[in-house]
Amino acid sequence: MAADSLKQMELAEIIADVVDALVEIDRSGQPFRNFQPGVGPYGEPQLVKLVASRLNVLPKYHGQVRTKRNPDLLIPNEWAMEFKIVRPFGDNGREAENWSVNLLHPYPGNVSVIGDCYKLARYQGSERRAAVVIGYEHLPPRIDVSPLIKSFETIAAHVCAMKLSARVEIRRNTLIHPVHQSLRVFAWEVIDRTVEG
Repeated sequence: MAADSLKQMELAEIIADVVDALVEIDRSGQPFRNFQPGVGPYGEPQLVKLVASRLNVLPKYHGQVRTKRNPDLLIPNEWAMEFKIVRPFGDNGREAENWSVNLLHPYPGNVSVIGDCYKLARYQGSERRAAVVIGYEHLPPRIDVSPLIKSFETIAAHVCAMKLSARVEIRRNTLIHPVHQSLRVFAWEVIDRTVEG
């Protein structure tokens, strides 16, 4: 996308489009591997690829959204985004082991969202940077992911000295999976590009 052909997209707008894409994937009823139908069981790389393909159908993205290793999703001249999935429960309905580690491990070079923030802080492209968390809950939640999200923000700010934007959050409660019934998507712009780690 040429920088002058489109005003800078704000994070909330892109996250709303991502959420719509996730709901479309869910409503397709296409199961991931041998799991139950619904968007909840999809792995991160497969899910990000499907989201990118749905964003590319929207005229405002000009078919230029790409998936990469670093970042996970790139909207040229707009946003570089890293994604993480948080599922307190597995497809089988049992509590997942170590499910919160994806957010809270406070070291660079790991697979947590904090590790992603370190990566984004070092990213050399001109795009703005964002960390995105896709979370799933029961309705009502058997485990509410809100304390985990607040813990991530506290660790990022007060332990890792990262500067993040205010949280963008969108919820949809109409998923078809019997365990992953509610979708919660959280995103933060990684503002501080001088993070050490």
